[in-house]
Amino acid sequence: MLIQGVLGWQPVSELPRRSMGLITLPVIRRMAVCGGTHGNELTGVYLVPELERQRREKGDTLWPVPVTTVLSNPRAVKECKRYVNKDLNRCFTSAILSSPVTDTTPYEVQRAQELNSMLGPKGTADATDIICDLHNTTANMGLTVISYSHTNWVIMHIYKYLQARLTDPRTWLLDSTCINCFSSVEKITKVPVRLILLNIPICDAYSLESVAKHGISLEVGPQPHGVVRADIFNVMKEGVNVVLDWIQHFNSGKVIEGAEVDVFMFEKSVDYPRDTETQNPLAVIHPQLQDQDFCLLQRGDPLFLTFSGETVGYDEEEPLHPFFINEAAYYEKGIAFHLARKKTLVIPNIQAKND
Repeated sequence: MLIQGVLGWQPVSELPRRSMGLITLPVIRRMAVCGGTHGNELTGVYLVPELERQRREKGDTLWPVPVTTVLSNPRAVKECKRYVNKDLNRCFTSAILSSPVTDTTPYEVQRAQELNSMLGPKGTADATDIICDLHNTTANMGLTVISYSHTNWVIMHIYKYLQARLTDPRTWLLDSTCINCFSSVEKITKVPVRLILLNIPICDAYSLESVAKHGISLEVGPQPHGVVRADIFNVMKEGVNVVLDWIQHFNSGKVIEGAEVDVFMFEKSVDYPRDTETQNPLAVIHPQLQDQDFCLLQRGDPLFLTFSGETVGYDEEEPLHPFFINEAAYYEKGIAFHLARKKTLVIPNIQAKND
């Protein structure tokens, strides 16, 4: 398996494991928070207007940087559907964004190009610094960050900070030189935070957050589509607040210490067992696997239970981690779950520097 990095495509075994010293990066100047990219994932649909309400009441100085709030797919939101013509979150490749628009162009392709003009253009110096795209999953994923690059140090540090604030029973505080101190203050939420790393060049990255210089997709679940759960809403709201908090810390110019972080590198997708003639599923997720996202599968572990009552086991030689288990939106894509390899990476110390 190869991963794209600063030195080109590298085997996973050669990814950095030792400290890389101090790296200076430009300050964050603009952020966008997008909800409703999938119109039936309602946490983002309701969090975006909540953020707009906060801005109206408290003013633009509420956050450390200007924040653009976007309802990404308003037609799908109005119909409470994942999409109208085409999955919007698969429309942000460079090829689709540069394709000509005609009378037959799907609505979501047109909307993707509008969003690219608003928040990008993708891959340019004018692109928004951070896009935080809000998603729900029916799988038991906790809060999951999705990224395309193991060398995007901003996203890696945000991930580390989210873990510290939402997973660790302690929370980060600042001292006079760096973010490296803990407090015993309890958090508002307690939820596992993980990062999925996709092995896709940025030009082929298909999701909305890839338009930004530093794109971050927040997946929070489990939550049924078309439903809002208070606990899931609060996790998402707290996650966005933590990202904004991190930006304030970073822009202050203090050194933010690096660390080892665990990430899950996408390996492949697994479909349900299917009838060779009708292509209808012959099985469902096994009860022992259901809701066990990011567990470690060993050879022989149960994956599926056929409708006739037989167990289908895991037959890979290498133990891997399943995620998006039994995601409702993936039935149409022929995916029962994805598999990932867990890897520990070392991220460097970073410091913001004005241009």
